[in-house]
Amino acid sequence: MAHLTRLATIGAGFALLGAGIAMLVLPGPGIVVGALGLALLAREFHWARRLLDHLKTRAATLKDRVIK
Repeated sequence: MAHLTRLATIGAGFALLGAGIAMLVLPGPGIVVGALGLALLAREFHWARRLLDHLKTRAATLKDRVIK
């Protein structure tokens, strides 16, 4: 059962990540959907955790630049 849960998490993460990438050029909230996909994948993969941490840092920097 644990294997099925892990496979479902990985499948949903890649599906959301793919949809987010597609939404970068199509109408829709691509960055948000892609970040959700990365959040799911970060539960299983170290590379996704590093990328998600990088995106969080970039978002915080952008927020600080906009607020000033």
